[in-house]
Amino acid sequence: MTTENHTPRPVRQLRLVVETEDYDAALTFYRDVLGLVEREAVPSNGEARITILEAGRATLELSNPAQVKYIDQVEADGQPSARIRVAFEVDDTQAATQNLVEAGGTLIAEPRETPWRSVNSRLNGPAGLQITLFQELDQPAD
Repeated sequence: MTTENHTPRPVRQLRLVVETEDYDAALTFYRDVLGLVEREAVPSNGEARITILEAGRATLELSNPAQVKYIDQVEADGQPSARIRVAFEVDDTQAATQNLVEAGGTLIAEPRETPWRSVNSRLNGPAGLQITLFQELDQPAD
């Protein structure tokens, strides 16, 4: 795979690795409720278990403290975010938020429209992950 200027990409995939005490609950939450696709379940020794879930396109968002504070104000009424927060793009933030809360997620902030034209909510999910759900809105006509 190459970039637009035809130089090889040194990184082919971003994989977030998360240890969870309640493997079954986390798998149900992220695979069955959120809808991440099971890409691979790797056999292991004894009780060791691993499942790789496909989350679509991966990006790494880097923000300085001022931007994080601004996002926290817009997205969660100023409640500080975790140092690492996982954001998932969904088709319907309202429905996805409700489904995740019903599945055991803890709501931090209700869905709301942001200045960057998305609808965002924030939750705490299994395995100690703080989650932002976002739904991109159509760009306004000029």
